Amino acid sequence: MGYTNAYSAYQKTNVKTASQGHLVVLLYEAAIKNLRNALTLFDAENKVKAGDIEKFSGFIQKTQAIITELEVSLDMDKGGEISKNLMSLYMYFNSELMDASINHKKEKITFVMNMLNELLSAWRTAAQTSPVQATAPVQNALNIQG
Repeated sequence: MGYTNAYSAYQKTNVKTASQGHLVVLLYEAAIKNLRNALTLFDAENKVKAGDIEKFSGFIQKTQAIITELEVSLDMDKGGEISKNLMSLYMYFNSELMDASINHKKEKITFVMNMLNELLSAWRTAAQTSPVQATAPVQNALNIQG
C-alpha cells in the first residue's frame, strides 16, 4: 500500500510542478493510456463482452473528458490557426469516440489513438523547446503551411 501512496504523491507533485507544455503532454499520455485500456477489452471477434461494457465505457469517457479539457485550455486569441485546427480535431475525436463507445468500433478508437500519438510526439518536442520555437512541431503535426 505504501508504494501506491508514494506513486500517487509523485504524480501529484509532477502535475503541480509541470510546465504548461508538460501538462499537455501528460494529458495526451493519459488519453492514449485510456484508449489502449479500452482496446484490450475487445475479444478475438472484435466484440466487448457484456461484463466489460461498463469498464470499456469508463475508459472512453475518461478520454473524452481529457480531450474536452484540452479543448477548453486552448487560447483561441493567441493560438491563431493552430488553436482553431486543434479545436476542430478535438471535437472530431470526441465525436468519433462517442460513436466508438455506443457501437463498440475498435477501428475508431485505434484511429483516434494513432492521431493522439502523432500530436503527442509534436507536443513532447514543443514542451522541450523555447516558447518562441514551441509552435513549430505542433504546426508540422497539423500539416499547417507557414
